[in-house]
Amino acid sequence: MPLPPLILASASPRRRELLREHGYRFSVEPAEVAESAPAHLTPGEITLRNARAKAHAVAGKHPDALVFGVDTEVVFEGEVFGKPADLDAAFAMVKRLNGRAHEVYSGVWLCHLRGRWDDGFVDISRVHFRTLSAAQIRAYHARVGPLDKAGAYAAQDDRGELIARVEGSFTNVIGLPMEALAKALFDFQFGPRRARGSPWSR
Repeated sequence: MPLPPLILASASPRRRELLREHGYRFSVEPAEVAESAPAHLTPGEITLRNARAKAHAVAGKHPDALVFGVDTEVVFEGEVFGKPADLDAAFAMVKRLNGRAHEVYSGVWLCHLRGRWDDGFVDISRVHFRTLSAAQIRAYHARVGPLDKAGAYAAQDDRGELIARVEGSFTNVIGLPMEALAKALFDFQFGPRRARGSPWSR
């Protein structure tokens, strides 16, 4: 049986670029869903909840496609850091993370309505920051533009000035855990498993 089309339910240019770099064939249809972070849920539960809502919003219009939604959150000492409201909030976020370690959670939800496939997973990376001065933090923000980024930093644009090291998936810190996603996409096959690569690769 032929594989269904693959649809990314996200407007993130960083996620699109990661998929292209890893050779996937896919289309993009951003989900019109407001993200939420209920206080009674764990960070992993929050990311899965948002990812599922995004996937379902798009899958309802494309029941024959395999749709996946993603939500990524920065978590420090149990607190979820979303996207900063302004540059002052961005500075406050990175100042708290400065010289410390924090976690990045990504929830990914895959949905194929026709095939009754509806499942997700969470990937966690631990990020260690260098210690920067206030002037260095502001210069960094002037370069990367932090307002559309969870935690007010950009792993994909890091030149070694902020991130000292990452435990786990680096692509997860960018916004899409490619190693775990590749396994999930490989597992979702209607026909025989292929010996090499992903079924959606070029």
